[in-house]
Amino acid sequence: MKKFGLIGYPLGHSMSPLIHRELFKINNIDAGYELVEINPETFGNEFEGMKGFDGFNVTIPHKIAVIPQLNALSERAELFGAVNTVENKNGVLTGHNTDCYGFLRALAMAEIELKGKVLVCGCGGVSRMFAFETILASADLTIAVRDADVEAGQQIVDEIESKLGKTAKLITLDEADGAFDLIINGTPVGMHPNTDACVLPKEKVQKAKAVFDAVYNPLETKLISYAKEAGIKFSNGLPMLVWQAAVAQEIWFGVKFSNEQIKPVIKITEEELKK
Repeated sequence: MKKFGLIGYPLGHSMSPLIHRELFKINNIDAGYELVEINPETFGNEFEGMKGFDGFNVTIPHKIAVIPQLNALSERAELFGAVNTVENKNGVLTGHNTDCYGFLRALAMAEIELKGKVLVCGCGGVSRMFAFETILASADLTIAVRDADVEAGQQIVDEIESKLGKTAKLITLDEADGAFDLIINGTPVGMHPNTDACVLPKEKVQKAKAVFDAVYNPLETKLISYAKEAGIKFSNGLPMLVWQAAVAQEIWFGVKFSNEQIKPVIKITEEELKK
């Protein structure tokens, strides 16, 4: 039996084992998936044990710390300076970033195009990835942040310029106005238990053509409910969560998943979240 897992700290209640086990079933792969909590203070020593795994995923706070332990990085992992999937081929460890592909496949599944005028709300790790992917798709990017986060937002703008030679606009969330082709929320605003909060006011959301919310608990955030009400395209963060796991397995096993195969896995994950 092949051995896979997730490293992070603390891990708490992770959906990863459920998602990966459902994905293993699709391709009849005999494999196990376990959670491995590794304390950041003892990361170097404890990481040695991961070399016995056939592959593993990486979450907070190890996405950057894992890089010096690896033999190689994929193009996206290098670009983002963050790894969430590690492939072990005969002892050679390669770091990948499948969050970005999870995002792109989730958009495609919702028939949302990453083009035109795009507003990315937030400046954390996931917002940074959304920002980079928007630029790579040749869309017109505006990053909106809280007043307290202007400096962090500016770092992303500077990085886009230095790494990709492109420009992005930085504004505060209060300044966000006008119609966007796509609004992307990369902040935790609206996440359980603060489900009444929304990153932008209703009238601003409803001017957009589409909305993507990285939050998936609750499945219908205020942001998503505003989009639904206006009849515009939307996706919550759950398809992205499932797709980033599916892309990890595509790397590990050389398989390819279709929307039809992934939809039931999203449904099963949804049911688990409701419990």
